[in-house]
Amino acid sequence: MSATFPSAVPSFRGRIGHDARSGYSAVPHRYRLHLARSCPDCLRIAVTHSLLGLDETLPIGWLPALPDGGDGGYRALRPLYEASSHGYRGPAAAPVLSDDWSGRIVSTDSSAILTDLAHRFDRDGANLRPPADGAAVEAVALLCARGLDAPAQRAGLAGTAPAEREAALRNLLDGLGAIERRLADRSHLLDDGPTLADVQVWASLVELDTVHRWHLTAAAVDRVADHPRVWEYARRLARHPAFGRHLDLEGIDRRHRARCRGEEDAGAAMPIVDWAQYARPRAAVSG
Repeated sequence: MSATFPSAVPSFRGRIGHDARSGYSAVPHRYRLHLARSCPDCLRIAVTHSLLGLDETLPIGWLPALPDGGDGGYRALRPLYEASSHGYRGPAAAPVLSDDWSGRIVSTDSSAILTDLAHRFDRDGANLRPPADGAAVEAVALLCARGLDAPAQRAGLAGTAPAEREAALRNLLDGLGAIERRLADRSHLLDDGPTLADVQVWASLVELDTVHRWHLTAAAVDRVADHPRVWEYARRLARHPAFGRHLDLEGIDRRHRARCRGEEDAGAAMPIVDWAQYARPRAAVSG
């Protein structure tokens, strides 16, 4: 089975508003992110944080690649969860956006965290969520979930009937084809530079090539790789320091192997993208 740690329904759904009346106002130095680069949702948030230049405004507490709480959560996050919900018994999972003023969790909803970072902390006009294209950003996020991530998982799922695997592969190829067509006359999906749409797709492509590929046949990987604009786009974004600096290939591999119950297929032989040439040195990944 090609699996990473499962994503639970977010337990906390607080939102950062535009003024003090919202309860959680967009005040510099008030909030903290808790992320593990091996997690696709955390990777998206980390890249967005870097694109917005928030190192001094909203610090990140980096977590190990593998949850260490014994229940799929992190021991370091347990006090936050317990302070935020009396008697909390679920896993203390990442990502987390916390409020240093109250010592409680604001949100564990990665989609909402991404949106609030782009809406409330865009101090330099990075415009990662163009107002005119808000619906397009949501459509791309849906494409990633239903047209890339889910079918890639099913296409390599052990014990699945060949016809079902082929159907999932066709869905995956349809998703990649939609992106390939979109990139025919542009370098990014929605604007002249990176937006949340690009962040969403890039993290899915990283996961596809570093995790799901291991469980695909060589022929399936050839069909996945036969989208030259998509994979050149992935390389181009990886060269951007806000993207490539957050690649933790060893962590992704450890996270995958810790929970994967499937068998390698012939597609494991060679990655589509040489991600290692864009990743930070291993010693620097923790910072």
